[in-house]
Amino acid sequence: MTDVLILGGTGWLSGRIAQRWLDEGATVTCLARGTRPAPEGTALVHGDRDAPDAYADLARQDWDHIVDISSQAEHVERAIDALGDRAGRWTYVSSVSVYSDDATVGVDESAPRHPSARPGDEYEYGAHKAAAEDAVGLLGKRALIVRPGLIVGDGDPSDRFGYWGAAFARAGAEPVLLPPVEGKHVQVIDVDDLAAFIVGATCSGAVNAVGDEHPLADVLDAVRAAAGHAGATVVAEEEWLLAHDVEHWAGPRSLPLWLPPTMTGFMTRSNSAFHASGGQLRPLADTIERVIADERERGVDRERRAGLTRAEEEALLADR
Repeated sequence: MTDVLILGGTGWLSGRIAQRWLDEGATVTCLARGTRPAPEGTALVHGDRDAPDAYADLARQDWDHIVDISSQAEHVERAIDALGDRAGRWTYVSSVSVYSDDATVGVDESAPRHPSARPGDEYEYGAHKAAAEDAVGLLGKRALIVRPGLIVGDGDPSDRFGYWGAAFARAGAEPVLLPPVEGKHVQVIDVDDLAAFIVGATCSGAVNAVGDEHPLADVLDAVRAAAGHAGATVVAEEEWLLAHDVEHWAGPRSLPLWLPPTMTGFMTRSNSAFHASGGQLRPLADTIERVIADERERGVDRERRAGLTRAEEEALLADR
């Protein structure tokens, strides 16, 4: 039986990875602080990765596979020091945010990265992911570095993709405000497809785990149709949205999937290595259907981490 250690395992993605391993018949141990439950069937080891002895008990045995998703370089470096010799294989979930070039369309894993974070530097997500990759890379052929783009699916705590399902569903026959769509693209990966790749991949090195490229207009049309929206759509210009304090991408008062004009490469990266390594992508329509069902269940008018409230959206539409 495969012994798997997940450094985490209680979050959205890491929990899906843990469940996938369980479904494959593995014995799964999760290291976490215990503030959230671990998937049923896993063994939860309570530990704070800031503590110097966080890995002491775990280092007493060998592991067939260790999976880490941390965005704190020091956490990953300490884990490698403590457990690297105990792991038959190590998968690190990084991010396409390690790349310093967000403008060039179609780049692959050879694209330049941000300089790796150094002790004392101000925290920057991409730099910490790059430094963590450096640490994991010391394991050579035993290491796989997975670089996802935007991860989507039911239960997504970021609300970035789910916002659109909620926006169309809550509007009914009323209009919905859209960002510029002409020439824009979307590239997402379903959380369960990503978990399946992490569990099943046998390759090493770095792989962009990103979805196929779709025109933004087509994706929003598909979400709108699946949500049963019967109202109009109103496309606002870049300058108008910025003048009205609407943010790109994520966070309060934002329009998710809308990127600055300079970031033409962020959602158009090559996924050739992912497909060549056995990565599978379900039809986007399946993901959209599941996301909309999840949004309806959780509440389309709930407080969320990304997007506009309906009141904010209506105020903006009234000013058009």
